[in-house]
Amino acid sequence: MDSSSDSKSHILMCFFLGMLFFCMVVESDAQLSESFYASTCHNVELIVRQAVTTKYQQTTITAPATLRMFFHDCFVSGCDASVLIASDNGDAEKDAQDNISLAGDGFDTVNKAKLAVEAQCPGLVSCADIMALAARDVVVLAGGPGFKVELGRRDGLVSNASRVDRKLPGAELDVNGLVDLFASNGLTMTDMIALSGAHTIGFSHCDRFANRLYNFSAFMPVDPTLDPAYAQQLMQSCPRVGADPSVAVNLDLTTPNVFDNAYFQNLVARKGLFTSDQILFNDFRSQATVIRFANSAQEFNRAFTSAMRKLGRVGVKVGNQGEIRRDCSAFN
Repeated sequence: MDSSSDSKSHILMCFFLGMLFFCMVVESDAQLSESFYASTCHNVELIVRQAVTTKYQQTTITAPATLRMFFHDCFVSGCDASVLIASDNGDAEKDAQDNISLAGDGFDTVNKAKLAVEAQCPGLVSCADIMALAARDVVVLAGGPGFKVELGRRDGLVSNASRVDRKLPGAELDVNGLVDLFASNGLTMTDMIALSGAHTIGFSHCDRFANRLYNFSAFMPVDPTLDPAYAQQLMQSCPRVGADPSVAVNLDLTTPNVFDNAYFQNLVARKGLFTSDQILFNDFRSQATVIRFANSAQEFNRAFTSAMRKLGRVGVKVGNQGEIRRDCSAFN
């Protein structure tokens, strides 16, 4: 009799714990939702899209600037808009050496979208969510694929330049370094290669790749994996002596303002601008994926949208872990 009662109690306890675990998993999965603002600010995506479109029509730099800023934000303490914080002391995330080159048009895009959202839905939509939506919208405006964006992030409560150190991929990283860095954010090698495809738009400056032209090694000053004609073209834009630091060199030399798979075709042709770009084709572990994306825009788009959704989940703050800022550049 006691044994039967204990058995029933044990079964009930297991059932209760199982249901509790199930609920916890569901709650965790439901922290972000595509319909998060359905009942509080149902037209938030339209508001953001209109503001981003207006900004993009003023300057196409809006696209790479906003996309790069979103990536930099997510890789440092999660997608929490901490990169938007301005500090009088120059010690916020945006002031870190790796973030100084973030174009002002990216910040302006999110700030203008936030103002538009606040006018219709005051105090309801986080800057982190607006940035995620804006990143998707600029991809579409540049000719890339659309995708659903999960929402419900809170804005972070901390923004320190010191947190950026070694969190972002440098132009000199090899595949091992790239894989490790992306894996630390829950992203696979395929995700890493797909997200690198964002370099199909945007530009860089001579100091980020000049070593490939003049100081690659003691015996070979020019990187032998760089197409010789392309190397000569880059040397004309970035001479060894007297290079203009303001000169902008397109990351994608064929369709620099269009979001497409030409970036991967350039890698196959040995015309990747950064070492961390070209190495994706040179390394046998990533080469097959690069070729697949080079041959199929559809394959690239599918992988990119999947990776962007995963990126948007990195280190998110929900509930009382963060706040909804009134001004994206300042804590409440």
